Amino acid sequence: MALTILAQITAQPGKEALVKAELEKLVPITRAEEGCIRYDLHQDNQTPGFFVFYETWESRALWQQHMNAPHLAAYMAATEGAVAAFTLNEMTQTA
Repeated sequence: MALTILAQITAQPGKEALVKAELEKLVPITRAEEGCIRYDLHQDNQTPGFFVFYETWESRALWQQHMNAPHLAAYMAATEGAVAAFTLNEMTQTA
């Protein structure tokens, strides 16, 4: 069964453009990864520093490979101190 991920990222005030640029770099690389079915980045219309990734993966194991990928480590290094909050939910579609 596919795994759905909801990742919520809030940028520090004044760091919105940096965080957005770094998140956008992840999209084409991740979409090409094995097991990635969907990887969509969204930005809140009223709060420009709030971002959501809506992801679908073939399996948790393949998502875990993604989480350990070098491009995610590079994102973490590039945004160190620029992210105020990060919430991740692993979900299963029920209907």
